[in-house]
Amino acid sequence: MIERHTDRVARSFARSFDSYGREATQQAWIADHLISRLGNASARQSFERGLELGCGTGHLTRAMTAHFSFGALTINDLVADARLVAADCGATFLHGDALETAWPNAPDLVISASMIQWLSDPAKLMRRIARDLAPGGWLAVSGYGPKQFTELVELGSTAQAPGLCPVADLVRAVSEDLDVIDAGEATRVSYFASPRDALRHLRQTGVNGRAHKGWTKGRLLEFSDAYQRQFQTEDGIPLTYNPTWIIARKPG
Repeated sequence: MIERHTDRVARSFARSFDSYGREATQQAWIADHLISRLGNASARQSFERGLELGCGTGHLTRAMTAHFSFGALTINDLVADARLVAADCGATFLHGDALETAWPNAPDLVISASMIQWLSDPAKLMRRIARDLAPGGWLAVSGYGPKQFTELVELGSTAQAPGLCPVADLVRAVSEDLDVIDAGEATRVSYFASPRDALRHLRQTGVNGRAHKGWTKGRLLEFSDAYQRQFQTEDGIPLTYNPTWIIARKPG
């Protein structure tokens, strides 16, 4: 039986669920940044029906509930353990694939951070959000662009997410239905003491969910030597993140 991509991603994040909150410092920055951009876009402070897709360990959920109030909030994730985040935040938990589950009717905020890149067709989700938003509702989504993990790409890694796309693709997916207020990208770099520390970070944040090859001692040594030889800096071993974001509002 062929394993589905979503099953493999869910298993990878389930394994790393306990370590993700501690290790995912870039994802925490991205969540805070998305909330800041939403606030700067003059979004309302209170929403009737909020929906978060891919809540994970709750970086975005906590930032969101600290800045905005909700009549009802639903948070979704592939990993069942994420229901603990819902319990802590007084939200309803929706387990499953964001593209396939039934959403609350006409949410006036749909928000997601560091999830959409795991979809093979991010534009499909963006179009669904645009369609299902209530009139006057807000979209706030962050993903990652094609410069994500450039070091790993050059070394031939298969761990990269399938849905990396330029900001323009996110904008194009919703621009017929929504008014795009803010869209952009950043380049951020994490540094590690060694290539093995970088790999450990990837494993503990679950972002190696598409990697198919296991590590043999020889392959690990070869990979580490190449990583160090090509990318070593005075600050350590770099790993590049390319967060992207879009804030949009539905007329009405």
